[in-house]
Amino acid sequence: MDPRRKRKIRLVIALSVAIVLGGALVYTSFSAATETRTPSELLASATPGKSYELTGKVAAGSVRRSDDRLLFRVRDRNGTESVPVRYSGAVPDPFREGREVIVTGKMDNGRFIAEPDTLITKCPSKFSKKEQSS
Repeated sequence: MDPRRKRKIRLVIALSVAIVLGGALVYTSFSAATETRTPSELLASATPGKSYELTGKVAAGSVRRSDDRLLFRVRDRNGTESVPVRYSGAVPDPFREGREVIVTGKMDNGRFIAEPDTLITKCPSKFSKKEQSS
């Protein structure tokens, strides 16, 4: 067989494999993603059984422990809507009322049932704009 023809065949095979692997990577990235929602968005349009990432602030006076579960409410950052959350698993040290959190789970009868060990606390940014005094 002609050496030029062998090189062309190898090139076509290598490019085909690269395209298939790239397509698989893109498909996996988009199909495994969960949608991030605020409490008001979740209450308005959550599909039962679908996985979501709930983001917002832990509502004041809402944190309770029951057996091995943590019960609390997540509210919109600048709103009044809130969703009750049932969570089990490791609780990050900075978790407390007023702290921004992200938790993954599903809605069930008006309550957000979080997957174990998915609670993440967002720390206040040390780079946020500070008020200047005159």
